[in-house]
Amino acid sequence: MVDIYVLPLKYKEFKKIINFMIRGLHVETKTILIKNAIIIGDEIKKGSLITENDKISEIDYSNSSLNHADEVIDAEGKVLSPGLVNTHTHLSMSLMRGLADDMPLDTWLNDHIWPVEANLDGEHCYAGAMLACAEMIRSGTTCFNDMYFFMDHVADAADKAGIRGTLSHGMIDLGDEEKRKAEFKETQRIIDKCHETADGRIKVAFGPHSPYTCSRELLEGVRKEADKQGLRIHIHVSETQKEVEDVMEASGKRPFEYLDEIGLLGSDVLAAHAVWLDEDEMDIIKERGVALSHNPASNMKLASGVSPVSKLLEKGICMSLGTDGAASNNNLDLLEEMKLAALLQKVTTLDPTAMPAQKVFDMATRGGAAALGLEDEIGTIEVGKKADLILVDMKSSSLTPLRNPISHLVYSANGADVDTVICNGEMLMKNRELLTINEVEVISRAEEASEDLLSKL
Repeated sequence: MVDIYVLPLKYKEFKKIINFMIRGLHVETKTILIKNAIIIGDEIKKGSLITENDKISEIDYSNSSLNHADEVIDAEGKVLSPGLVNTHTHLSMSLMRGLADDMPLDTWLNDHIWPVEANLDGEHCYAGAMLACAEMIRSGTTCFNDMYFFMDHVADAADKAGIRGTLSHGMIDLGDEEKRKAEFKETQRIIDKCHETADGRIKVAFGPHSPYTCSRELLEGVRKEADKQGLRIHIHVSETQKEVEDVMEASGKRPFEYLDEIGLLGSDVLAAHAVWLDEDEMDIIKERGVALSHNPASNMKLASGVSPVSKLLEKGICMSLGTDGAASNNNLDLLEEMKLAALLQKVTTLDPTAMPAQKVFDMATRGGAAALGLEDEIGTIEVGKKADLILVDMKSSSLTPLRNPISHLVYSANGADVDTVICNGEMLMKNRELLTINEVEVISRAEEASEDLLSKL
């Protein structure tokens, strides 16, 4: 008789084994053919593309060899683009859209947002995240980077919606040791439960909120744990002048200098905003390989300032694009964000050649992928990469005549022009119809969740 010993497994390890077994049993191949599209690849020209399961398997510019697939899309008059990557979001804040407009960040946070957030629960965050996923899919985003609370509920929403995301619990201790321990405990819970789930679409990062809300001990602990577990770090840095002044008063150094001194910075760090930088900080960012997320709409709405994106790009720093949350934007339309990013740099530098359309488009695609450590998987249309793709319908009055697809995507298009969205080889939207989300139910549930949340104030 042979004894069988069953070792105790963590939830995450057990789930990985089950998913592996399921994938091993699943031998059916699913293919999608997109033909007659204007493909934004190594070159921009008309062609066809086939996805096989979760990857791009073939690209053909002769439009002759690709004819058969399980599903065929005739993309005549449409541009095929990599899915957009939104590198700084707070999805569940979609419930707070329009709650507190036209005020400075400190007032916005302390008097309005944080009091509401004190009453959040998992159901609220799920409802808000589902609403945000619907909005992002409709406007062409296939991958996002989120920091907020009840992140297992956000992961559940992203899983159901079929979208790709990196999630982090927003860690804030304000110098309180017990709070610090609780933040690490919650972060580890999310890592164990959610990292590398949803067929690998969902990943987890560490999310220290900022240098002014996190103690040195918390930040140093994050670096230690991120190194130990091989996870990335998502943090707000230098969003406002007041933040810079507060960090300097507390540490004697500017925010990025302080973070460098304590050893937090590295190529696994994505810093959101980075508005108020001096030359030395830009050099530190470049030297440490830190990626940045530029959030022009939120920065303008809160009058936080203008990030020196043109300078940062000149230095070869990895730049990506984010919307921030819907409470400070007030939408998650990354196509609209591209135009704002370009125009803001031009008017600030008084240079119309600053931030040309191609650079902005790269920030929203390959730049976003690199910022999340996913450049080998997404961000460009190449054989072997994940099938994260969008079709934008150019047959509209606002996009005619079609001469320069990149120019049109950056300066003329908006989320309403997105026709089809594919993520990980799965169709999430076709002919502007959401396929993985019941939009009517999601909107109704979000309205109810928002009313319930505000009633607790």
